[in-house]
Amino acid sequence: MGITNSNKQINVSAIDCQGTLQVTLALSAAPDISENPTDIVLVLDRSNSMAGTPLANMKLGADTFINIIAETTGGGQSGQIGGGSRMAVVSFATTASVNEPLITSVSDLKAAVNSLSAGGSTNHGDAFALALSLFPPASTNAKVIVMFTDGKTTVGPPPAPIAAAAKAAGVIIYCIGLIGADGVDVATLDEWASPPAASHVAVTPNAADLEALFADLAKNISKPGATGIVIDETINPDFVIIGVTPPSVGTATTLSNTTLRWNIPELGVSGSEGASLEFRIRHISQTSGVKYVNQAITYTDNEGNVVTFPDPSVRVDCNAVITPEPCPNPVNVTIEGCQDSLTVDLGETELQSLGRILQLDVTIPNVCPHRRVALAVILTEVDGNGQEHPRGIKTITVPAHTAGGCRDVQVACIRFVLPEDLDVSGGSPNSICNPRDFRVRFLANYIDTDFTCCGETTV
Repeated sequence: MGITNSNKQINVSAIDCQGTLQVTLALSAAPDISENPTDIVLVLDRSNSMAGTPLANMKLGADTFINIIAETTGGGQSGQIGGGSRMAVVSFATTASVNEPLITSVSDLKAAVNSLSAGGSTNHGDAFALALSLFPPASTNAKVIVMFTDGKTTVGPPPAPIAAAAKAAGVIIYCIGLIGADGVDVATLDEWASPPAASHVAVTPNAADLEALFADLAKNISKPGATGIVIDETINPDFVIIGVTPPSVGTATTLSNTTLRWNIPELGVSGSEGASLEFRIRHISQTSGVKYVNQAITYTDNEGNVVTFPDPSVRVDCNAVITPEPCPNPVNVTIEGCQDSLTVDLGETELQSLGRILQLDVTIPNVCPHRRVALAVILTEVDGNGQEHPRGIKTITVPAHTAGGCRDVQVACIRFVLPEDLDVSGGSPNSICNPRDFRVRFLANYIDTDFTCCGETTV
């Protein structure tokens, strides 16, 4: 089934010039078996060499296998194998037996497995033949045999021709081998299993590993939606990434201030599964307009799924930042090579005292449209005794905006020139290295209002 959905969205539709927004990437995937019904015959070795711990661990592994298939097919909550898939249990020793035909009941399948006891020889041929006979000829379901054994064939017909006939009929055969008392011929398992053997054969010398082997095999049969996922996201250069929240699945790495990579080892292995990644970006350009969030986004996985993401955009309004005091225009001056002095008449300049410059930004929240704001800035300097000394006052008319609703308005670059001969910190006079303490007060109110005194009118 592969990737079932891909999405990209942002949390706001409009921001100010230095505004931030949250970007969410999301994926979901589901295994193929959830849409392609499959009949599975679990063929379990219960010969004498399986007595004790091997049999107990095999039962645990088979239980895990049944659980994963049930969950993968969407029937885990109901206790049934869902999606039209079914499972049967065949066990074998000297002869083979049908412990359960193709059914959907998880509890009945587990009961059949847990009722097995060890004893007898090893008849793989009879087991393959009996398993093959359980598939209804008219069924359109995919057909899978999972053969588990811990030994070599000791009785019955040669199993290789029967396994070959099953594969020719479209049956997929998986083999799990436990190197038990009778030994396991891995080359023989490779011959029985569907090609390639590397994907259809698993062998362990340790019975304790059987549960993990059965679990891995169940995941392989259910065909995970996607593995080895790599998503590279490069955002519009008018933005920068300022924070990444750890994703719900996998890991995310910031490669630069505009690029991140999301790695997901696997998605949709045991059922429909989603994953999401959230990160925050800030607008850094000084231009307004509708801007797409990402410059490029690429997706790859081991299965070759083709995935596209939406391309959300945000409206950026840089007119919400008011700069009442633009910087003075510079005058270009060049000293030529080998010239050790230069005299230039730069004309007139504004009356300003030498000293430090304090530049202030302030945001007026929730300013409603079509209403101007009067803003006052009062600056004082604090001496060592806590006394305040005036250093300047500025009044600014903030023009009205035309946004659809009330919004924050930033007033930027309010500058005060602070002569050093007014330093009250008590340090060396006219030294720019002295620390100086200031207090800033802001006063703001609407200019435009519909208020009138009784009997008066306004123009």
